[in-house]
Amino acid sequence: MSQNVPDFTALLRSARRSAVHLEMRDAYGVGDEAEEFEQFKRTGTVDLDPTASWWPEWLGLVKETVGRGVVMRRARIVSEPVTDYIRWEHAVTPLNLDAGEQVRWLPRRKASDIALPGNDLWLIDDRLVLFHFFTGDGNWADPGFEFNEDPATVKMVAAAFETVWNRATPHEKYIV
Repeated sequence: MSQNVPDFTALLRSARRSAVHLEMRDAYGVGDEAEEFEQFKRTGTVDLDPTASWWPEWLGLVKETVGRGVVMRRARIVSEPVTDYIRWEHAVTPLNLDAGEQVRWLPRRKASDIALPGNDLWLIDDRLVLFHFFTGDGNWADPGFEFNEDPATVKMVAAAFETVWNRATPHEKYIV
C-alpha cells in the first residue's frame, strides 16, 4: 500500500495516459447521489442538466482530464435484471459520455470466468490502484479506500479490467 495518499482530484490530475474505473456493485448508498436517485425512484425521470447538484465538479474534472489526452474508461458489472440504482445510473450515464468518459456494461453472468478484484476500483496509468470499500447497503465504509502500487496487484487489476472491457457492451447498445 502506498504511503503517499493524494486526494481523488489530485490522483486523477496525476493521470497522464489512462484512468479506468471498475464498478461491480448493484447499489450505492452514498449521500451525494441520494436525492437524485430518490427522485428517479418516485418519478422515473432523471435530470440531465450538467450544472445540477454535484455533477459540475465531477464533469469538470472529467473534461479537464480527457482534455489533457487521458483516456477515461468505466466498466460496470451488473446483475440482471438490473436494480433500480443501476437503472438510474444507466439513465444518467449520458452525462459521463458527454464529458468524455467511455462507458461499458457487462452482465455479471458473462464475468463468471474472470479473476476479478474484490472491490470497485480506479486504476491510474497502470501504476496505481485505488480500491473503494463499501458497506453492505452501499455506503462508504471506514476506511473507504486504499491505495496500492504493488506491481502484481496492478497487473492483476489491469488484466481484469481489460477482460471486462473487451466483453462489455458500449453504453449506447446496452438496454436496461
